[in-house]
Amino acid sequence: MQVKSYKAGSVGQVEIDDARFGGKVLYRTLKDAVVMYQANKRQGTVNTRGRSEVQGTNKKPYRQKHTGRARAGDRKSPIWRGGGTVFGPKPRDYSYHMPAKARRVALRSAVAGKLADDELVLADLGEFPQPSAKSARKILADLGSPRRALVLIAERNDNLWKSFRNFPRVNVRTAAEVCALDVVNGGVVIAEGAAMDQLAQRVGVDAGGEQ
Repeated sequence: MQVKSYKAGSVGQVEIDDARFGGKVLYRTLKDAVVMYQANKRQGTVNTRGRSEVQGTNKKPYRQKHTGRARAGDRKSPIWRGGGTVFGPKPRDYSYHMPAKARRVALRSAVAGKLADDELVLADLGEFPQPSAKSARKILADLGSPRRALVLIAERNDNLWKSFRNFPRVNVRTAAEVCALDVVNGGVVIAEGAAMDQLAQRVGVDAGGEQ
């Protein structure tokens, strides 16, 4: 299929073999993977104090009977102001894991979805001998200044990462570390050709079926 290409400031079209990424989106698997990655990012550090943890005396505030008021054991009761919280959240670990094969299928589906939506650009990003936000801004401007973008590179490049890091909602990932959540939330995927080849080897489909 035809996808956008970018090189030296000009945008064109180039042919890409979308069969390497399955050609279809398995929405259920993709959704399960996205929810998993979001859950794994949760800190789970929220904490509330129960009746046994709030500060206060254990002394009975007034006698049990003949006051005309409801009986009370102490001032730490949840129905009193300043009392403990009933069934409040506690620190917990929200993380869980899907099988590796399911994560690969989800990533492949995410890429297939970007291809179907025409949100993938094969780009020659050029050399970044030093950090240059000006060069990064030009690349984004030539591609229509997308609101969100995922720059996908073959190998780690600190200068390129530093060039794009100050742009809001623009992320840089290598083909070896990118996940389905990165692709789904990435907006326009600006990928090097070598990065797409690595990604196809990582999650693609060969003649024998699943890799």
